[in-house]
Amino acid sequence: MGGRGRILLDSLSGYDATIGRGPIDRHLVLAAQRRRHALLRALVSAVMFVFALACLLGATPGRADGTDREQMRGLDEQVQEIKSDVLGISAELGQLEEKLLYPSDTQVAVFVALAPQDKTRLDAVRVQIDGQLVAHYIYSFKELDALRRGGVQRLYVGNVATGDHKIEVQVDGKSTGGADFSHQEQFTFNKGVGPKLVGLTVAGPDSGHAPIELGNW
Repeated sequence: MGGRGRILLDSLSGYDATIGRGPIDRHLVLAAQRRRHALLRALVSAVMFVFALACLLGATPGRADGTDREQMRGLDEQVQEIKSDVLGISAELGQLEEKLLYPSDTQVAVFVALAPQDKTRLDAVRVQIDGQLVAHYIYSFKELDALRRGGVQRLYVGNVATGDHKIEVQVDGKSTGGADFSHQEQFTFNKGVGPKLVGLTVAGPDSGHAPIELGNW
């Protein structure tokens, strides 16, 4: 829940993505979350144990010979491996939860990008689908910088039925001259049987691009 070479800004999303969600099996989701938390707790405990052991060996007087240094390196490698396992398992379980929450036959995802070479200061993007507010995001300086460098943000993921839907987009920001601007557009997109990726490319009034463009990604 894009592939930017372009920097994917998935971690930006702080809104409640449950808006617009269809029927799901909550028991499966809760079970997946419990497994995720249990695994993370076990792995974190293992990391803490190995780290504590490494600190104990390092703090023991007179243990500075080559054998102990080799043990320290071995423990450090184990800590790094466990950290990698924690991140990998967390990512896999996150993907599993996303599949449970947003089945492919109903999933819709909305992405945001800035027009190429656009230096506009994007302040906020507001999105409604079929008249329902699904996302209202305010950008920080670092997030805006990432978008200017070609990043693509996954702004919203939810569930919609197959068929035609209306999406209304409002963009607020400042032009390169410092003047405030706000622009709003309404589009129609069609949801088929597979996941739907909706791309929004936004631009300021001085960029020479359309203020908001809708694309199928």
